[in-house]
Amino acid sequence: MKKITATRFSLRCLSALIPLLIATSGSATQTAAPVPSAEAQKVAGYAAAHFQQAQIDTLKTLVSYDTRAREGLTPETDPVFADFKRALGVKARMLGLDVEDSGYVMLISLSPKDASASTKKVGVITHGDVQPADPSLWPQSPYELTETADGKLVGRGAEDDKGPIATALYAMKAIKDSGIPIKRRIELLVYMAEESDWDPLKAFLETYQSADINITLDAEYPVVTGEKGWSQIKLSLPRVMAKVAADTPVLTHFSGGSFASQIPQQARAVIQNPNPALVTALKARAETLPVKTDFIDEPLGLAILATGKAAHSSTPEDGINAVAYLAELLSPSADGSIPDWPMTTAASTVDFLHSLVGTGLYGDKFGKLGYSDEFMGPMTLAPTLITETKAGAEVTLNLRRPVGRSPDELDKLAMEAIHAWQDAGGTQVADIETYWGTPMLVKDAPHLETLLGVYGHYTHTADPKPIAIGGSTNAKLFPNALSFGPAMPGVEYTGHSENEFITRAQLKLNLEMYTAALVELAMRD
Repeated sequence: MKKITATRFSLRCLSALIPLLIATSGSATQTAAPVPSAEAQKVAGYAAAHFQQAQIDTLKTLVSYDTRAREGLTPETDPVFADFKRALGVKARMLGLDVEDSGYVMLISLSPKDASASTKKVGVITHGDVQPADPSLWPQSPYELTETADGKLVGRGAEDDKGPIATALYAMKAIKDSGIPIKRRIELLVYMAEESDWDPLKAFLETYQSADINITLDAEYPVVTGEKGWSQIKLSLPRVMAKVAADTPVLTHFSGGSFASQIPQQARAVIQNPNPALVTALKARAETLPVKTDFIDEPLGLAILATGKAAHSSTPEDGINAVAYLAELLSPSADGSIPDWPMTTAASTVDFLHSLVGTGLYGDKFGKLGYSDEFMGPMTLAPTLITETKAGAEVTLNLRRPVGRSPDELDKLAMEAIHAWQDAGGTQVADIETYWGTPMLVKDAPHLETLLGVYGHYTHTADPKPIAIGGSTNAKLFPNALSFGPAMPGVEYTGHSENEFITRAQLKLNLEMYTAALVELAMRD
């Protein structure tokens, strides 16, 4: 995800920096997708037969490095990234590939025998950084690749995006071994800050000659031609604590989530002075909700821990949002058994979430903010991070917006909803920051039919079609960039989730498809 610098009551979009976007259609006019050539199929079969275990072993090495962004460090100064890049470079050179380390970017390439400075390229876009992982929610270290009985390879980065890096390396190795006369240089680009800061990549691209056809290995199959815009609403609620009678139940704490682009797996609240009737009512309501709820007696009151299911925030339907459901649990009941809480920061947070977000996925309660596009689908909205500070509480909402509304219109609608809630309840909202990322739609990419043909052949899918996703990848920064895997349609994407995994079978299928696709594209004039 992009690192964003938002301004109060305003937006700063990056559309001027992304000239390749075409916001008129999600897909080109299609003809029947071609079947991969016999040569491409032969090399793909060789790759799968010879390099399946090798790519798993390489993935294990890559996962062992905790390449998350660290405060005060960059990929150029962080020793973990230095070690990761060194290991990646050693492996690539062992496979007979060329390696160039440009700091934030590593380039790993396979060139034609007669390559020159003017040789055309096929770009393969990946990233080596990962999102943070909460070790307490994993059965083993997130940075130790482990295999389950049903063939899941579990580890941070297994799917996003170290698995695809390992697969791309061995696809290139297979092509090298085959000796086929490729015409284009295959250039694997591994960026080290995709999850946190896109600015260094933009700076790199000012002097780097991008390929005219690119594939990004950071999304889904069959082929992604549209991406929603990564967006965010962030605001602060003041620290307040009403004076109440000593035996009055008070909500004194509410927090949840790990980072902005993950559906929260856990959320926590504390009630001071709970009484038996209230606890009974809360437990009864908890039985109706899809989260696991633990009630824990603590010195400062009754703690309630809600455990849902983490997911990538671009696919909130794959998760169970612990923050949203804990707010639902604590919202006042019509019969008064769960009270209108005395005014506290935590109570304001619960009211904000219950009133404007609820447990839905599409912003339907957030005033008139919700909308949809026929190809890209609906905007999604999820509360992903609630933190308590000395000043009060910070609320972060992650959104993925399709085409169809301008940033100015979205900003206006968001502010109207927030101000209406503020006026109705008397809570003073502060430090509102909004960011509306630009959706991407790519039209007429010259390699679309080739990729669809490869996917259709290896998955036995008749007439596959391009899709749009809620995720935001570095494809937005490259010309004719289409995302090609690694996740299958209709299968839960686990990148950003706790216990992230990719299956052994999926790695093998990816190796076949990536190899075949790269053969076809590298043989082009």
